[in-house]
Amino acid sequence: MAGTFGFIGLGVMGEPICRNILKKSGWGGVVFDLSPEPVAGLAAEGAIAAGSVAEVVAAAEVIFLSLPGGPQVEAVVAGPGGVLETIREGQILVDTSTAPVGLTRELAAKIEAKGARMADAPVARTRQAAIEGTLSIMVGAEADLFATIEPLLRCAASDVTLCGGIGCGQVVKILNNMVLFETVVALSEALALGEGAGVDRTLLFETLSKGSADSFALRNHGLKAMIPDDFPLGAFPTDYALKDVSYALDLARQTGVVAEGAELARARMQAARDAGFGAEYFPVLARAIARR
Repeated sequence: MAGTFGFIGLGVMGEPICRNILKKSGWGGVVFDLSPEPVAGLAAEGAIAAGSVAEVVAAAEVIFLSLPGGPQVEAVVAGPGGVLETIREGQILVDTSTAPVGLTRELAAKIEAKGARMADAPVARTRQAAIEGTLSIMVGAEADLFATIEPLLRCAASDVTLCGGIGCGQVVKILNNMVLFETVVALSEALALGEGAGVDRTLLFETLSKGSADSFALRNHGLKAMIPDDFPLGAFPTDYALKDVSYALDLARQTGVVAEGAELARARMQAARDAGFGAEYFPVLARAIARR
């Protein structure tokens, strides 16, 4: 049954996710962002522009967040004027951001104390996938809550997976990114070694894609960014990747696992940021490795 959803955070991923829910769900949308441009754009497509987080919470049955990371999620949910101040019994908060597992579970407990419910639903794949509605969404929620929000999430995704209780979506997303980052480090080393030994860079990666070294990372991050040496602004930047790998290392400490691959990925990303590439698309770490 259609209702009203709220959406807070209309950035690189949030704006297209919100647009797909607005267009496909049959629900009305109330939207808020600190930047006026995406709010105005979605308002022109039928959403209602809100002037604050509180206005979104007041109007919506299901409230989505899409924010850069843990500090922003904590501020929007638990800070002054945040979700916790106005959320009421029966409402649902769905966080599509990537945030620390412990923070997610802590905020969920506070939401539940208000008689509301929370699910974590971080997203994977690219901005183009967000535009096309073909994201992969990993959900942490109780089964009945998942059944309620799944139709809305499927407006933005081709794959929606219930990963377990609250926080488990974050666990799977964090590990997805960790594996991706480690693979990109391996690709950057292969690129430097291959070129150093006299093999053409394009031939190298195209040939690797035909063998057991093939991967999503090779075909996308490798062939589309590393080979042409094109690392645009406005894509997933090194600074964000550093944030996400730090979440993986936090999880490693909590579980008592020594994650040496993640440590290496963090070191290589830090080298890229130190070289001035913090805002560029994160496979730019290949440049930093090539300069070692």
